[in-house]
Amino acid sequence: MKNFFKNKKRLVQGFMMVEVLIAASIVVVLTLSMMSVIQRGLVISRQSLHSTQAAFLLEEGAESVRIIRDNAWTNISSLSVATNYYPTFSSNTWTLSLTPNQVGSFTRTINISAVNRNAVSGDISNIGTDDSGTKLITVNVSWQESGQTITKNLSFYISNIFL
Repeated sequence: MKNFFKNKKRLVQGFMMVEVLIAASIVVVLTLSMMSVIQRGLVISRQSLHSTQAAFLLEEGAESVRIIRDNAWTNISSLSVATNYYPTFSSNTWTLSLTPNQVGSFTRTINISAVNRNAVSGDISNIGTDDSGTKLITVNVSWQESGQTITKNLSFYISNIFL
């Protein structure tokens, strides 16, 4: 009878060891899963922050071009088409420079394109005559994220409104 109780005690201790192993495995798996979810959340949060900052830089670039236009239309019309310009703020005003600059980890460029108008309808079109009073502005913001270059852009038309 003594042997029966000894074996039963060993059997209970063996089950307890299996239960501890299973519980430890569950805790490890849950911890690793939580760490993975948290890490992914941090990556998404950083991407969202960069995307929001890029949107603000795009809008600031567009506003800088409008301010440059408001100072004098020749500041826009005299610029070369299909050339990358970089907005800089100096002497209390915005200017467009050929020297690359960065805002934090972001590179912002402004590109100016000629605009054609349909002579009959007056609409902007691919064919027609050059409209020297209107330009197509494209603001690009790019940055490195996870080994890739991310680029966002904003295109709009700007006109000489102070004729």
